Amino acid sequence: MSNSDTNNILQLPNPAHIQADSMLARRFGRETVNYFGGSPLNRLSFLRTDHAFLSAAVKHPSARFVLLKDLSPLIKGPNSLYHAEYKDVQKLVPPTIFDKSEEDMLKEFDSRITKPELIFLGVDESAAASVQTGEELLQWTIYKGRPYFALDVSEKGTDEQKAEAKSVVEELAARGITPFTTRQHLLQPPTDGAIYAQARAYMDWNSRNKFCGTCGHRTLSINAGTKRACPPTDQALAAEGKSPEKGPCPTRTTISNLSFPRTDPTIIVATLSADGKRLLLGRSKRFPPNWYSTLAGFIEPGESVEDAVRREVWEEAGVTLSRVVIHSTQPWPYPANLMIGAIAQVSDPAHEVINLEHDPELEDAKWFSIAEVEEALKNGAGMLGEPPSKEYVEGNLRLPPVTAIANQLIQAAINQEYVGDKLAKM
Repeated sequence: MSNSDTNNILQLPNPAHIQADSMLARRFGRETVNYFGGSPLNRLSFLRTDHAFLSAAVKHPSARFVLLKDLSPLIKGPNSLYHAEYKDVQKLVPPTIFDKSEEDMLKEFDSRITKPELIFLGVDESAAASVQTGEELLQWTIYKGRPYFALDVSEKGTDEQKAEAKSVVEELAARGITPFTTRQHLLQPPTDGAIYAQARAYMDWNSRNKFCGTCGHRTLSINAGTKRACPPTDQALAAEGKSPEKGPCPTRTTISNLSFPRTDPTIIVATLSADGKRLLLGRSKRFPPNWYSTLAGFIEPGESVEDAVRREVWEEAGVTLSRVVIHSTQPWPYPANLMIGAIAQVSDPAHEVINLEHDPELEDAKWFSIAEVEEALKNGAGMLGEPPSKEYVEGNLRLPPVTAIANQLIQAAINQEYVGDKLAKM
């Protein structure tokens, strides 16, 4: 696939709110919604403990399931997420799955019993406006739409469960529905990308937190897959002739009696020179030839976003920044990052000297002219490993695709959105 073909596929989310007029929109411009953001789902997080709702939703004819095998999404066609129906997964999801309350689930917990991870993602209320004639949507009090769940179809658990999961995957494969095993999930339509990002992040977190971090015992998935608890008893102990009481655990004696999904905040920054005519970019050792991107790194405890931007740029490139402005954010479910995008600038040319000796993370860092960056955005931007456009000149700069927040930050920086005369005179 050529760079031009890839760019024809790549799209950014376009939720209705970014088109709305407001004083903030007129002052700062249209909000940037990056790929993996702009989900069409109303998460309805307050209904995650309502098992009557969940039971009705999971069996409803309009319900859809995002299927993950070893965290890879099952797709139909080259890059479209497969939206499975209940009949596709009923071998793995019994209709009684939400019949018991969470209180009873905790009381009856048995660590010998494993169940496929099922996560409630939310309800697509926009489906109510575009639903096909005759299709019934879920109506629950004032909420109406198509419920979405994520389901792990990996071969896990007992031999019987592994066989059932394998059977489901094989039956779907016979219909051309297979796992998308590459990392190029940015090629999915933006609404699919946002739903997949949520599904993958929750699924990955559940798979990493099977045991209590305090007492070491197995945890139980509750709140429709969005929390995990350390049950006070385990029927597996009773089967061994022991007391089912697991012993004290601090997580059950304080208000923090649940394990919640984590999100790791990460900064990513497009850095302008003091005169605003050049952009600082770096290349990792794993990048293909001529490929550069914006600098990034994790925010540390007790550190502001702005301080993290300045620290990471100095550590990786030896450049000292002054002003930092937050531009936009991008969820990045590999496994649970939130990319906080910024535009930053050096105040003094003396602070632009590149020094890679602090932190050897980068193979190289350079200042590129705006003209070089504009040329790369036009002819050299694309998916990692994909060929550039036919107009690309070998040896020139290459950049990430439009669906990467790095690309959006670069565009914002070279378009002078934050350093132009318009804002300077306000």
